[in-house]
Amino acid sequence: MKVRTMLAEKGDAVITVSSNAKVAEAIETLKTNKIGALVVSDDGSKVQGILSERDVVRGLVEHGAGLLDMPVANFMTASVRTCGLGDDIQDIMSQMTLNRIRHVPVVDGDALRGMISIGDVVKNRLEELEAEASALRDYVSGRT
Repeated sequence: MKVRTMLAEKGDAVITVSSNAKVAEAIETLKTNKIGALVVSDDGSKVQGILSERDVVRGLVEHGAGLLDMPVANFMTASVRTCGLGDDIQDIMSQMTLNRIRHVPVVDGDALRGMISIGDVVKNRLEELEAEASALRDYVSGRT
């Protein structure tokens, strides 16, 4: 499956936060939307970084509660691995595993087009496995 197909099925909405927003605001956005990461983008389109729950925890260890009043830019991961609309989901899954990341923004040129999470790729893989198992059951029982 291609990224564009997955986004057509799941939707392409991406929640962003500006780089100068306070970490407290970003945490509230994560909580409200029940998500694990925010794309950092001052214009809502160009990816400047990503802020994950892991980034917040690391910031807490270094700065304590003071991090809540600090800007997101201080804690975001600036080197973001992205993917394109034509990329294969299997490749994204491998990239996530190899790099130990759980969220990959989808870009087209410099424009943000969506977000693929580890949950999305696991769901896709489970659906593929179920389809294969069903096809095998049909074959074995003569219902081909």
